Amino acid sequence: MSSEPEVLARIESGVGRVTLNRPAALHALTTNMCRLITAALLDWRGDDAVHCVLIDHAGERGFCAGGDIRMLAESGAGDGKLAREFFFTEYRLNQLLFAYPKPVCAVMDGVTMGGGVGLSMPASVRIATERTTFAMPETGIGLFPDVGGGWFLPRLPGKTGLWLALTGARIKAADCARLGVATHFMPFDQVADFKKALAEHPGSLVGALAHFVDDAGPAPIEPHLADIDRLFGGASVEAIFADLEADGGDWALAQLATLKTKSPQTLKVAFRQLSEGGALGLFADNMAMEYRIGARVVQRHDFLEGVRAVIVDKDNAPRWDPADLAGVTPALLDQIFAPLPADEEWTPLT
Repeated sequence: MSSEPEVLARIESGVGRVTLNRPAALHALTTNMCRLITAALLDWRGDDAVHCVLIDHAGERGFCAGGDIRMLAESGAGDGKLAREFFFTEYRLNQLLFAYPKPVCAVMDGVTMGGGVGLSMPASVRIATERTTFAMPETGIGLFPDVGGGWFLPRLPGKTGLWLALTGARIKAADCARLGVATHFMPFDQVADFKKALAEHPGSLVGALAHFVDDAGPAPIEPHLADIDRLFGGASVEAIFADLEADGGDWALAQLATLKTKSPQTLKVAFRQLSEGGALGLFADNMAMEYRIGARVVQRHDFLEGVRAVIVDKDNAPRWDPADLAGVTPALLDQIFAPLPADEEWTPLT
């Protein structure tokens, strides 16, 4: 086990620096990491010496690949206590970032998935590089696009957020910029100089950015935006399947084939999650909804089976239960989304 701290938190020249430091695990978040980041942000919130916050990662392999999925599955196979503790702590961090009173800049270099999305999407400045790969791949492991996905994804242009949530599609920098996932594009070889400039002028994040941002180029998703809005605009997951099949084009059939590999339960959970989250007025209410979902889904068959198939045995042949969309009934969804007992509900930090 490494003796290195999982998070490097320090103040450098007026910048609160948070560096994820678990490179062997692609900086997948642990409960301890969430606590360390939260503690630093709380310390800096009222510190006049800290003008802004910069979140980045150590090493070369990626920003953050998600959460500690193996721990979640091991806990979910038992009493689920540690999994619920992780979600509770992580979601409080997401809320803290969302409402943070100082500018936050996330450098989304490399893999940015799951928990990494939860760290970056609340930031006021989100930098993508040519190495960025952004995705919410949870439908493939029977989880759901959490960490604020119910808030951020339905607020992306058209139905692109729903498309990302259901298919788990991976997008690169130009698409991130086109959809607003990233606020800026910066060539990777400029990132170090940007950080130096920010340290020299910590009170002017916008000014530091101006010297290093660039055009991400044409977005590969552009020709498909109208198709996404048309084919992912149905009133149910079943309607989306039917529209894709009826279209019959190569792109539509490729999306349908992808969806057929995903957990039917998660597809319907994500559809309802984004529908409800898109109508909410408070980010905290979305996180409370997601905690209810997470507290239950982590102990259900599809998550445990998805982790087995994709991460443990790597046979990529999950046996979902229910096996089809028809088996995921409104009553089942109501159980997953229902309020928890009052003393078990999620609450934001005060």
